[in-house]
Amino acid sequence: MTHPPLRDTEERWPVESTEVLHDDAWVVRVRADRVTTPQGTTARRVAIEHPGAAVVLAADDQERVLCLWQYRHAAGARFVEIPAGLLDGGPDESPLEVARRELREEAQLEATTWTPLTRLSPSPGVTDEVQHLFLARGLSHADRGDFELAHEEADMTVAWVPFAELHAAVLAGEVRDSPVVAAVLLAAARGLLRP
Repeated sequence: MTHPPLRDTEERWPVESTEVLHDDAWVVRVRADRVTTPQGTTARRVAIEHPGAAVVLAADDQERVLCLWQYRHAAGARFVEIPAGLLDGGPDESPLEVARRELREEAQLEATTWTPLTRLSPSPGVTDEVQHLFLARGLSHADRGDFELAHEEADMTVAWVPFAELHAAVLAGEVRDSPVVAAVLLAAARGLLRP
């Protein structure tokens, strides 16, 4: 039995019309598209436009990972996370530049070694968001610059966690933030960090 290639491929169904449902010029825009399917029928699809994000699994020489405990209102929970931020610096800012910026702003760290782990589409049925995951090593202190923590970031807890403990928490389902889960499992599977 044969099957299509095991890789995601770009494809766009024709859009007959678009209605903007929400646009507050902050993070997301919500639209409803009327699309034509390959069978010739039409369907209404709601899509959330998102600029994307860069996510950093920052590990020190003792195989500890910098974790953040941060409140997320939409989910009604405080999640165990890792440094991350929006690709909102304009079209010339690369995901790696955003990762460097977020590591400095949220964790006051910089890294000498950056390893791309993957690109993740967290919910492709409703959003075009792409998360770019990186492993950062060779860490040292960095100045936050003029960035000031506010709102959820001002209330977050920051701590170093042994990678083996974080890996075990992911496997136990105690940590469920999708980029954390993906970064931890990929780093372990590739032998980049030891669980």
